[in-house]
Amino acid sequence: MKSQTGVVVIGGGIAGCSTLYHLAREGWTDVVLVERNELTSGTTWHSAAQVTNFGMNQTMVGLKTHSINLYKELAEDPEYPINYHHGDGGIRLANTEAQMQAYRHFTSMARGMGVHFEVIDADECARRHPLISTENLIGGLWDPLDGDIDPAQLCQALARRARNAGAEIYRNTPVVGLTQHKNDTWTVHTEHGDIDCEIVVNACGYRVNEVGAMMGVHHPVASMEHQYFLTEEIPAIKDADNRMPLIRCPISDYYCRQEKNGLLVGFYEQDCKTWGMDGIDPNFVNALCPDDLDRVTDVLEGAFARMPALMDVGIHTVVNGPITYTIDGAPLVGPIPGKRNAFCIIGLRAGLGEGGGHGWLLAQQIVHGEACYDTWALDPRRFTGHANVELTALKAIEDYQNEFRFHFPHEHRPAGRPAKTTPLTPVLAAEGAEFTVVNGWERVDYIKPSPNFHPSLSFNFDEAFDVVAAEVKAVQEAVGLCEVNGFNRFEITGADRLTFLDRMFCGNVTKRQGRVGLGYLLNHHGMVKGEATVANIPVSDRGPKRVWYGSAAASEFHDMDWLCQHVRDGEDVRIRSLTNDQTILVLAGPRARDVLSSCARGDWSKEAFPWLSVRECFVGIAPATVMSVSFSGELAYEIHVPNASLYAAYLGLRQAGEGHGMKLFGARAVESMRMEKGFLHWKADIITEFDPYETGLSRFVKLDKLDFVGKEALMKRKAEGPRRKLVTLRIDCNHAPAYGGASLMRGGRVVGTVTSGDWGHRTAMNLAYAFVEPDLAEAGSSMHLDLCGDMVLAQVIAPSPYDPEFMKIRG
Repeated sequence: MKSQTGVVVIGGGIAGCSTLYHLAREGWTDVVLVERNELTSGTTWHSAAQVTNFGMNQTMVGLKTHSINLYKELAEDPEYPINYHHGDGGIRLANTEAQMQAYRHFTSMARGMGVHFEVIDADECARRHPLISTENLIGGLWDPLDGDIDPAQLCQALARRARNAGAEIYRNTPVVGLTQHKNDTWTVHTEHGDIDCEIVVNACGYRVNEVGAMMGVHHPVASMEHQYFLTEEIPAIKDADNRMPLIRCPISDYYCRQEKNGLLVGFYEQDCKTWGMDGIDPNFVNALCPDDLDRVTDVLEGAFARMPALMDVGIHTVVNGPITYTIDGAPLVGPIPGKRNAFCIIGLRAGLGEGGGHGWLLAQQIVHGEACYDTWALDPRRFTGHANVELTALKAIEDYQNEFRFHFPHEHRPAGRPAKTTPLTPVLAAEGAEFTVVNGWERVDYIKPSPNFHPSLSFNFDEAFDVVAAEVKAVQEAVGLCEVNGFNRFEITGADRLTFLDRMFCGNVTKRQGRVGLGYLLNHHGMVKGEATVANIPVSDRGPKRVWYGSAAASEFHDMDWLCQHVRDGEDVRIRSLTNDQTILVLAGPRARDVLSSCARGDWSKEAFPWLSVRECFVGIAPATVMSVSFSGELAYEIHVPNASLYAAYLGLRQAGEGHGMKLFGARAVESMRMEKGFLHWKADIITEFDPYETGLSRFVKLDKLDFVGKEALMKRKAEGPRRKLVTLRIDCNHAPAYGGASLMRGGRVVGTVTSGDWGHRTAMNLAYAFVEPDLAEAGSSMHLDLCGDMVLAQVIAPSPYDPEFMKIRG
């Protein structure tokens, strides 16, 4: 066994084998995989191993397409062919028009990735799968490339190719410890000796947290028992001219595919069960849980009704084994939060079907620092301090119970709530607040007009449309108050804080005391990595001269890792998170200055406190830090308050606002207003697939700076010219907004992709942002948006259709 290598991958299932193979394919051949038993001895060996192109976003569709192409290549390898039933086709059924509408959206989204789904009616579903009944069926989504693969053969084929490239695999080699050294390298301790390496990858399936504990971290991954059975031979299948398509049924919570001349039928029962919560037997290897078909009786009845042939056939084999889930059901693929040179590829509930793509994206991140797609949907840092085992288990149960039921827009399921709150959460609930969830935080979505107000779930504008319009009107004409909790806030101190930040941002960072600036961080490829405000707070009795770095709530772990990784040896820079200690109260509207002046001492005039200023003060008796910044396009103040004083500040503002018509507003109103102002959203409009010129941020780039992260790569990219450009679109319809991922069409081909969309209540425009081909980026260019199957006109307009001169913000 090697004593030194570049990368050690821990775990020999699909995750580990795919990662090893793709590292070797990227040219990193001095790599090792260690497995405690035999390859595929965990979840992989009993996987139902379905391989679909269906994904909840474009990144997932792209990695599944890579998996399909890779598996087809492996299956056709004459030296080592494997069993892959490619292109059997599959149908996701639907019995509501809302589900069909969602399928039409996914069809639009996938088209932008070169993947073609088909929405079909109930009769066509039955024609393509003659064993199903059309009772209570409207139609379905057809995936022509759906199929299944042999799990063990797949992993052995990947392992074989990795070995041939120079990688090594050590079976029956349990890892017993991990040590990280001062230079961020690792020693992997195994029962057969130590391996020193640069990078460690946790690919340990349901044993993920056993290895996580060895490096002092916990991963939000929980396991669920999952049952399927294999039937005896079914004559209709034996006599068919072709293999039966796969079925996934949200109506009855089951799936099935052909297995020899019978069926494999799997269940997602409501009476489901977690597994391994209190530890896992070390001898649980190539093992299963006890059969428990009584638990799936209700689901089985639905499957019988949908597929009557099941009532006339015997059960050959029952399989009940653990599969892993995360808080939102998507895997964790990427850097481990708070660790250097440590990655994970875990929580792969559908590991065989998409594992080829996951290993591909992870290998790119390890070798190149980023993948070809923005991987935030998979990033382990998208969950922060609230992601404990109890929350993960509750969300795993909920996700399991809704396996084939996608999330509708504005749907926030109840399990594991509330995870993060502030002292105002119950107060705002009493005011009638409906809450959305942002990185675990309960944030006001809008104020309900009545306690029993419950909008329907749909891809159309819902019943909250007029409620949000009224909130926007109050902000536009008078003044509104909104709590923004969880906003990421770092306090940066030290003599080198400003030179450090100057190096991190691609534009100028304001160094003036009492001033605020907005800037963008790039990765080493010149792509946009992050967005942040920088506020220079003068010395006071609350602390020394310091910078407050503010960014999106979800970026807390992501940005902390990025900043800490770039502090140089000997540099006097200290970074401390205040994210969970303070909350923002946003005061917005033309009367905002009057309200603030009524409850906070000092001169708040435009001359004394202009736009982009920051000042410490008291709001009533509550200490506060006020910034004159706006995400709404109106005169606005961000009032940052310690949570211990938050209620006092809230009461002071409410009392001061009584004479000015102040109303509460929520996140939906903010979303509408920011679309009208041309303000972008991190990980919707700002992603690592595009540089700042393509994203419309050229005014924030200063190439004459001596140096900044990504400068050399950005200069090269600028010389090459843009591949896409971010534009503002006016959508010619009023029944539904554009959704992220939807395709823009012209001349029968995809020419762009929507990043976000919403109705602009002040401009009476249906607005969207989208990356389009450069020659279509000029105002006046037109194309068609595939909006859930409807082709509607979309026209490029000038950015910031509301107050483009920024006069209202300046007060």
